[in-house]
Amino acid sequence: MKVVFFDIDDTLLDTSNFAKLAREVAINIMVENGLPLTFDEAYTLLNEIIAQHGSNYDQHFNVLTKTVFGKENPMLIALGMITYHNVKFALLRPFPKTLDVLIHLKTKGYKLAVISNGKTIKQWEKLVRLNLHHFFDEIITSQEVGLDKPNIRIFEQALERMNVKAENSIMVGNKFDVDVLGGINAGMGGILVNSKLSKEEIKKIHLEYDDIVIIDNISELVDYL
Repeated sequence: MKVVFFDIDDTLLDTSNFAKLAREVAINIMVENGLPLTFDEAYTLLNEIIAQHGSNYDQHFNVLTKTVFGKENPMLIALGMITYHNVKFALLRPFPKTLDVLIHLKTKGYKLAVISNGKTIKQWEKLVRLNLHHFFDEIITSQEVGLDKPNIRIFEQALERMNVKAENSIMVGNKFDVDVLGGINAGMGGILVNSKLSKEEIKKIHLEYDDIVIIDNISELVDYL
């Protein structure tokens, strides 16, 4: 094993929980400043917009105000965006053992890289803010490749950029269908971490894919490798 590829969101960083809280605080500020909906109505509408456009879309609040008023409301959009980003970056943290694991892998001679679905600048921003970027030789995003995981081509490009054979690499991620199975289909090894799958779903994966490792905490990666 020469190269370990990581997903970012909910693999290295706990992004789902902080994003939810940041959206709630942003909506509350918008309602307090003139958005003519209750908190529950506005939050439900925002989630519908996110589901429609995807989490990487950068104009959720624009669409929200246009839906409510028939046109965009710049003041409320600015309030929502600034509040969201302030809360998000105040809460942004790696998982407790992430830093220890990355240090350990580097000292053992592994090369590390990222394969992430998302906008390139946003993903870099997370890593730079947490001072994790220097651990990785390459950051490969779906935006720059033009394809999302689990498309095999994004994994193939990552292998090419790291100059490594698939059989000498492994993909670590929290989503089985997107991260791990995508890597497996490209010939990599696969490690599933922080999964929200049920015991029954995990048992089914073990039956179908006996070479996939499933761990509960990123710190277990050290023992496996």
